[in-house]
Amino acid sequence: MIPPIELASRTLTFRTDLNVMVVRWHSMAEMEVVQADYAQMLAAAKLHGMCDWLLDVRRRQVAAPELSAWVNTSFYPGAVAELAPQRLRMAVLSSPALTAAYVSDPGHKKEVAFALDPARPFDIGLFEDEGQAMQWLRPL
Repeated sequence: MIPPIELASRTLTFRTDLNVMVVRWHSMAEMEVVQADYAQMLAAAKLHGMCDWLLDVRRRQVAAPELSAWVNTSFYPGAVAELAPQRLRMAVLSSPALTAAYVSDPGHKKEVAFALDPARPFDIGLFEDEGQAMQWLRPL
């Protein structure tokens, strides 16, 4: 069993039975703190060989579009390179309010469309149900 890791803005747990890293946001943080948490998240995923991630953002407020842009243009490409040859797959578990922001706010809509483009070297799925998110990550 891998013990959970508490970071400034999120908690990492590891479903070794499914080979899934579960990341649950619990607070908002400054951009520098969030970037450091992402780096630690990637390091933990690499250490434990987990390329399938459940990203639970239901408790988080709507993040600034700048954060989404950084994740799309800096973090995800770096994570893809570091996790290769395995493919990075992320199920994003969102609240209805966050989902509405993703589709109505022009800045978020642009970043979500970019991330969901099947041409990306990673897979992202958006969900409001944890069971469906886990099923997408680990189909039977």
